[in-house]
Amino acid sequence: MTNSLALGSPRTFSDKEERALRRAVAILEGKSFVTRLTELTGEPVTILLRKLPRAITNQVNAAVRRALSQALEVALYKMGEGGFPEPPPAMFQLASTVTGGVGGFFGLGALAVELPVTTTLMLRSIAGIAVRHGEPMNHPASRLACLEVFALGPQKGGVSGEASYYAARAFLAKAVSEATQTLLQRGVAGTSAPVIVDLVTSIGSRFGVVVSEKTAAGAIPVVGAIGGAAVNVAFMQHFQQLARAHFAVRELERRHGQHVVRAKYQSYDVSRKHKLESRL
Repeated sequence: MTNSLALGSPRTFSDKEERALRRAVAILEGKSFVTRLTELTGEPVTILLRKLPRAITNQVNAAVRRALSQALEVALYKMGEGGFPEPPPAMFQLASTVTGGVGGFFGLGALAVELPVTTTLMLRSIAGIAVRHGEPMNHPASRLACLEVFALGPQKGGVSGEASYYAARAFLAKAVSEATQTLLQRGVAGTSAPVIVDLVTSIGSRFGVVVSEKTAAGAIPVVGAIGGAAVNVAFMQHFQQLARAHFAVRELERRHGQHVVRAKYQSYDVSRKHKLESRL
């Protein structure tokens, strides 16, 4: 849907645009959330992740679906023209610290309550970032682009030769297109339509991986309530960074066209990987 919003522009990129795209590639193809958690906690979160019981994984997946469904309605309902003003980023991080502390204190049992609150806070923050990058929030495609952020970031088993960011967008493309058409035809009343449910499920399949990583980190004995707050702040900051990069790319796509930006993005990603490999 990005091309339908494209304004058209010269095919050359300014120095500022080049820097913006390089920063976006570094974030979108950079450290995964589990890597950030391992650095934060000093513990091998991937090992704990493999030990999560199936029952806990099912609980996480159910909480993710509820959180995304609620967040879509609550956080984006008034993000169009005349919506309420965007709170400052510090407020989101403070609220995330509080909810993370509660979750860390009460453990997994608080996930069903804490995750929808945290996800809604994040989506409101993401929507504010989208507005600052020129997204028209009265357009369903822009609203759904906010929800897409939860499916971004490096994932295991990505498509060979494809940047993980564009692989994620390709994975969601059909669901996003159908959901956009439904919202254009039915408005907010369409949020309960099957195509919207399918989109939430698709995003949840990727978002659930990150939530599972967050849950595994919370199982580390030394984390507790204080560490739980730090993990939640890292959780918030991770998706805020992804959002800034995502909407920077979409802004460039509106100016230059998706195919042009994608080709340049891919070239930067290959160059970045070569530089990382040369340091090993």
